[in-house]
Amino acid sequence: MGSASAQGLVLQCDPSQTAANFTLGDVLHTVKGSFALKRGEIRFDPVSKTIGGEIVFDATSGQSGNQTRDRKMHKDVLESARYSEIGFKPDRVDGNVAAMGTWTVQVHGMFRIHGAEHEITVPAEVNLSTDHWTVTTHFAVPYAKWGMKNPSLLFLRVGDSVDIAFHAAGGVGAAK
Repeated sequence: MGSASAQGLVLQCDPSQTAANFTLGDVLHTVKGSFALKRGEIRFDPVSKTIGGEIVFDATSGQSGNQTRDRKMHKDVLESARYSEIGFKPDRVDGNVAAMGTWTVQVHGMFRIHGAEHEITVPAEVNLSTDHWTVTTHFAVPYAKWGMKNPSLLFLRVGDSVDIAFHAAGGVGAAK
C-alpha cells in the first residue's frame, strides 16, 4: 500500500454497491426513490488530500415506484430527456484523513443537475482499506432554488428540497 499512497489511489464505483436514494416529504406521505449509477471514478491522494474524478447518475433512471409520479418527475421537474445526467465532481477534502481506516470529512465540489452546476460541501464518512472503500453522505438539494419546478399539486404540497442519501463502494487501485 505504500506505493499506492505515494502515488494516490483510484477508487472505482461498483454499480451494485453504489446508490443515490432520494426522499421527498409532503403532508400526507413520504416519497422515496433512487437513481442508477452511470459511471464513477474518484482519484484521491490521502497524503496531500487532493481529489478529483466524477460520479455520474443516469437522470432518466430515477424511479419512485409510481409510474405517474415518475413521468411527472422526468417531464416537469428534472427534464431528464434534456438533462440526462446528475453528477458530482469533488475538488477538495477538509478534515483529518488517514491512509487506512474510517474518518469523517467535508467534501467540496460541483454538483450538476438540470443542466447547471452548483457548489456544495457535504459531510462524508469514508472507510478505506487496501482493496476496498466505502463512502456515505447525506445532503439536501434545493431543487426549487436551483431552477427546477416544484411538483406540488393543488392539495398535495411538497417541500422545496429533496434529501439525498448517497452510498458508494468499490475497489481500490494505484493511480498511474
